[in-house]
Amino acid sequence: MTEHRSNFPQFYLTSPQPCPYLAGQLERKLFTHLTQEKPGLAIDSLLKGGFRRSQNIAYMPYCENCSACVPVRVVVDGFQDRKSFRRIRRTNTDLAVNRIPAVPTSEQYSLFRDYIDGRHADGGMADMSVLDYAMMVEDSVVDTFLTEYRFTAEDSIQAEDEEQPLAAVALTDVLSDGLSMVYSFFAPDLEPRSLGTYMILDHIEYARKLGLPYVYLGYWIAGSKKMDYKTRFAPQEHLSPDGWIPA
Repeated sequence: MTEHRSNFPQFYLTSPQPCPYLAGQLERKLFTHLTQEKPGLAIDSLLKGGFRRSQNIAYMPYCENCSACVPVRVVVDGFQDRKSFRRIRRTNTDLAVNRIPAVPTSEQYSLFRDYIDGRHADGGMADMSVLDYAMMVEDSVVDTFLTEYRFTAEDSIQAEDEEQPLAAVALTDVLSDGLSMVYSFFAPDLEPRSLGTYMILDHIEYARKLGLPYVYLGYWIAGSKKMDYKTRFAPQEHLSPDGWIPA
């Protein structure tokens, strides 16, 4: 009789669905549930090995006849700064950066809702309720934190002792060798500030301070304009059948 081990990962495969990134393609995902009973080393290895986390599920693309989704990570020590990056930093020097525990708030959800409605109204997250958002933030078995980016007092009509307006938020996992950016969002009317890029730059610098060698950016998808921005952060490594290799 075979002994069943509840802490051994069991993998499942979703049914084919239309790909949200490449027209005419179908996507399938390989996934497993993450629980406190599963060894932390195993979960860490999954997330470093191409799986992404959504709440307590780790998943990766498992599509027939398509391998466009490529896991990407930025090499922190060799990061190549650019004139455009320096300009984005200067543009956002009026933002205060606060690392906080992964605890959802109504203010965050309001910003998240504005972001989704303004930029991804036809996407898979369009129907997320405040409860769904709360689960996305706090339902995690790994070390997870939030970064809030707020305007400083001099740029606000509020008094100095009041909390300043929230401009952007990033949800991040801490892995044994890097920071994995799970999801980020910002006020749609602040798009000229390039806050998506600014948050990645901020996480690269934070990983450097922590002594972590990588920042994981999820998947780069060849042929998807939505994902082209990820190639700007160099040097980077892509996950291949032979492991992580320089891009």
